[in-house]
Amino acid sequence: MKTTTCFAIALGLLAFALSGRSAQKKEMPAAVAQVAATAPIFQSYADLKWDKMLPALGADSPEISTLRVDPVTHATQLMVHTPTAIHIPKHWHSANETHTIIVGNVSFACDGKRVEFGPGSFNFMPAKMVHEAWLPAGSITFITVDGAWDVNWVDGPPTAADLTK
Repeated sequence: MKTTTCFAIALGLLAFALSGRSAQKKEMPAAVAQVAATAPIFQSYADLKWDKMLPALGADSPEISTLRVDPVTHATQLMVHTPTAIHIPKHWHSANETHTIIVGNVSFACDGKRVEFGPGSFNFMPAKMVHEAWLPAGSITFITVDGAWDVNWVDGPPTAADLTK
């Protein structure tokens, strides 16, 4: 049974990966989705795979590690690490988003209010709420979205001018 379950999970995840994880919502077969949705995931921080969020910023780009994407709802859990301090300009997401600060003191602003909070702090941003953030070098933030992960920039993505060294 374990081999069958692991094979079904691997097959489902491979199918999902090959779908391109784009905004198009491609559904897994129900049997594979059910197995993948109920299988536990254990990941060590040291084993996370990190990708550049903003490749144009090179080594200064925030890094993102996608921890899990629900095969049916596309709800996503991820972490963001910042090697360099950065201002993330105004943007919004199609789904509700939460942030839990793991490392660093992070500032968020929306609706004319700016709040700074540190490790263990949590916030919730409703879908389509425009917000911005200031992340210090070395920060780690755990993010969840209850749908597919996307970023919609109000005035364009961060540039080298947004890096605050």
